[in-house]
Amino acid sequence: MNVWLWMMGCLFSLSLMAIGARELAGQITTSQILFFRSAISLFVITIIMCKSEKTKLFSSKRIKLHFVRNVFHFIGQYGWFLGLGLLPLAHVFALEFTVPLWTLIIAALFLKEDVTIKKIIAVLFGVAGVLVILKPGIEIIESTSYIILIAAMGYAVSHVTTKSLSNTEDSLTVLFYMCLIQLPIGFLLTINNWIFPNLKQWLWLGIVAITALLAHYCITNAMKLSEAGIVVTLDFLRLPLIVGVGVIFYDEAFESAILLGACLMLLGNLINLNSQKITLNSIK
Repeated sequence: MNVWLWMMGCLFSLSLMAIGARELAGQITTSQILFFRSAISLFVITIIMCKSEKTKLFSSKRIKLHFVRNVFHFIGQYGWFLGLGLLPLAHVFALEFTVPLWTLIIAALFLKEDVTIKKIIAVLFGVAGVLVILKPGIEIIESTSYIILIAAMGYAVSHVTTKSLSNTEDSLTVLFYMCLIQLPIGFLLTINNWIFPNLKQWLWLGIVAITALLAHYCITNAMKLSEAGIVVTLDFLRLPLIVGVGVIFYDEAFESAILLGACLMLLGNLINLNSQKITLNSIK
């Protein structure tokens, strides 16, 4: 398979996962969605690791870093899923493109990576993109937009720690501990508002869990076959795709400012690619 096919699989998976989250919004709490997502994914990953005789990957000597990664990853997921139920789909996806830029800043602060002119320009383009989308001073900024930006920061911390873990851990180990650690977090946040899903909700929960795994699998293979710059550019196609979904299925208004702001952030991301490798922001 070529990179285009892998990326189309990734884009389809992420868009379907967003639709699943939108369909479940208001019916099941965000924490319960994440709990079931972790439970289903953990079951699938465990079977894969056992069937492929990779049981050694269940162990890790970096549990503390796994814990830090997944606390922030859970924050990112929680904000992203919450936003999908409150904001237009395109708005959420556009603000999500700030993840690589937050990753750049956090890596510079905590990993002591060099701050170059290209990185500064990349951040400025990212900030400009956010301002175009939020339109401060012209419209009242919805508080949910800040939730998405906080979620993006959570994902950025997750990416920085993943960068460290990738030096010693297999990707299956990272996925296994992601589900294992986030499962009890979701349960504790859900226990007082537990709702037993009906058949239709179980269907959407299964779709959310499976599409999350498929997206990660597709993006990993795409990164193996092509340069990061090409993958990031193709990942940007998620935005016009989800704009179409929002307009057709949810009667959401088309906003050119969202596409313009996202283009500015994409330009910043591409500029940054020349100075460092980034973890793609589409992995949920």
